[in-house]
Amino acid sequence: MSSNADDCVLEARHLRKLYGKAVAVDDVTFRVERGELFGLLGPNGAGKTSTIRMAYGSSPLSGGSLRVFGRDIVTDWRAIRMRLGVCHQDNNLDTEMSVRENLEVFAGFFGIPRAVARERADKLLTFFELEHRGESEVHELSGGMMRRLVLARAMVNEPEFLILDEPTTGLDPQSRHQVWERLGRLKQDGVSILLTTHYMEEAARLCDRLIIVDQGRILVEGRPRDLVAQYVGNQVVESSPVCPELRDFVKQRGLEHEDLGHRMLIYCKDDESLFREIARRYCQDNCILRMGTLEDVFLKLTGRDLRE
Repeated sequence: MSSNADDCVLEARHLRKLYGKAVAVDDVTFRVERGELFGLLGPNGAGKTSTIRMAYGSSPLSGGSLRVFGRDIVTDWRAIRMRLGVCHQDNNLDTEMSVRENLEVFAGFFGIPRAVARERADKLLTFFELEHRGESEVHELSGGMMRRLVLARAMVNEPEFLILDEPTTGLDPQSRHQVWERLGRLKQDGVSILLTTHYMEEAARLCDRLIIVDQGRILVEGRPRDLVAQYVGNQVVESSPVCPELRDFVKQRGLEHEDLGHRMLIYCKDDESLFREIARRYCQDNCILRMGTLEDVFLKLTGRDLRE
């Protein structure tokens, strides 16, 4: 990606966030380039939400610097906010208003005239396939419709940069794919997007580049397919259960692997002959060869223990 300042919509340098003595974000540096969809991934408590809350001016920095559109988030927050769209984790819609009113009233916060707000509401309701529910009350919407309405509201000021905090959490597969399609269209229209998500398939499908953070620090940065190739390879042999002979074979050959006790993952890069040998000798009926995934990378780097 270009390093020209004009091509950068967000630049975080040595970002820190403290809550008392607890360090939530620790020396985080990254850039979001104009026109790209950039992912921020990590386990629960890794510092993702703290980072993006600083990015849209909701939470003060404890250290470092953060510039959006080349402006300092600390001193120029109001000017930045007019060009920014934010979709929060929670459906913080106004249940006392109709679907359409949620858009038109929110437009007023940006000083958008009523007639323009009405036109934009019509356009956004159509774009997010909610035009038939404009007069409905919010509580009448399905979960997928609510998330699409939250996205629509974030777009009412026609932002250049959209920050999305887990926009598809809790959605069924159909609703999730519908949101993905809309985000792809927004990106094609030139909107830059910063996305946090727990869905690795979502990140792999949508993100041009991403970072994985844990305990407030960046572990890796890159394009999804490059991270898969670098950290797990394009192919993974998976065996369950695992016989002692297979463990001995893996150790003798010095193969990169994860032994999970009841299951073993062997990262065989592009060597299908290795899979055939393992399957024939050790696990003919309980061995599969599959593509490496971003989820493999994520779990390898951040561990498999539950985070509460």
